[in-house]
Amino acid sequence: MDLRLLVVAAALGAALTISLADRTSQCKIKWLFGISCSDVQGKLVSQVKAWQIRQSCLYEGEKCSYELVSSVPYVIKATHTSPSTKKLSDLQFLLEQSTVCKVTGDAVSEFVKDPADNSTNFCSLQNLMDGSKLTEAEGYKQFSNKWICPGFDTANCSLS
Repeated sequence: MDLRLLVVAAALGAALTISLADRTSQCKIKWLFGISCSDVQGKLVSQVKAWQIRQSCLYEGEKCSYELVSSVPYVIKATHTSPSTKKLSDLQFLLEQSTVCKVTGDAVSEFVKDPADNSTNFCSLQNLMDGSKLTEAEGYKQFSNKWICPGFDTANCSLS
């Protein structure tokens, strides 16, 4: 009896995982910086706060409607709500200090994967890097691909 319950629970868990995976879109990007992680974190947090004001949506397209959820050493959590689609993306930046600052960015949206989504998750992350000028920081390097970040190879974030 207990074994059957375990098998059914495992099957339901797998089905739920597959079901949730089909309803979410995700992007993962890694960056390297030749500056300290505390500087990187400060710039990202400042940019999220600068783009929290919804009035800026009139002039900045998608470069607004960010919200800081939390910021503790080496972890930033934020959200971005698209002004045009009203879709919410959960953003997370994990920072690791070594000889360089390694940053892993994740954006997850709860909507069906759609090739025409204009690379929403990628641009939610990339716009913060551009806006904070971290793309100009010493030692800046970015790593991702179209399989772990749909739209990475085709996105035009200047439009969003």
